[in-house]
Amino acid sequence: MLSQSSRPNHRGPAKPNIPIEARLADEARFFRSWLDNPMIAGAVSPSGRFLARMMARYVDPLGVGPIVELGPGTGAITEALLERGVAPERLVLVEFDPGFCKLLKRRFPGVRVVQGDAYHLTSTLANQLEAPPAAIVSSLPLLMKPEMQRLALLADAFAFMAPDACFIQFTYGPVSPMPRSHAAGLGFKTEASPPVWLNLPPARVWIYRRHGDDAGVPQQKSSRPAQEFFDRVRVGAEKMQVSLKKEIEGARARLQFKPGPTQPARNRPILDHLGAIRKSRPR
Repeated sequence: MLSQSSRPNHRGPAKPNIPIEARLADEARFFRSWLDNPMIAGAVSPSGRFLARMMARYVDPLGVGPIVELGPGTGAITEALLERGVAPERLVLVEFDPGFCKLLKRRFPGVRVVQGDAYHLTSTLANQLEAPPAAIVSSLPLLMKPEMQRLALLADAFAFMAPDACFIQFTYGPVSPMPRSHAAGLGFKTEASPPVWLNLPPARVWIYRRHGDDAGVPQQKSSRPAQEFFDRVRVGAEKMQVSLKKEIEGARARLQFKPGPTQPARNRPILDHLGAIRKSRPR
């Protein structure tokens, strides 16, 4: 169930008037961008309006602090955020493609557009924000990236955002794009939206927040959050390796293996008995 802040705000700014000709042109731009670099574009067409509205529902339009959007493309989700009632001056769009950046600046006056790499948030948004983001809304093709790079992005986002902020991501996959096996190590919890069946292809929105114990505690900013996360993963792996080694040694001790010349000592009586049988047989 959505919270009170997740209900649509009908008193916000009017929906940007984007004619059908422009929307068709957006499809062509997206497809051309995908042909040029499919690993960066990720999708062959902009997000549908039903998916965009689902993304926007998890953003509080009456909150304080900037809303950062990663990979806005032609602005489908930007449009939904503005329609929901988010003030244009709160929106900061991080887009890698220079052509999309020009389009976004022309289409959404008053919205700040930053050209840069969303996977390096700390450097891309350096000196761009006056306050920690209240939410980060991402359309990045995470499933095309290794798991560690996805988790590093989330670690950067948590270090960058306000303590009670959320990271919002959609995916066409059936499961969370952030590996849940590492949830405890990074310190986040997940929430999933209902499936958006009317999107083509169907999609789902995932919301990531810090664990409750960390959400209300001010976080000390780090200049290298991604590196610190990888260090935690490495230390955790080393601890698991030491623990596994102890388990193996304990198992060996319980089985009381005493290696002999060719077989364990506990099998020696059986071998001796078989040898006696062979010697007693007539030749």
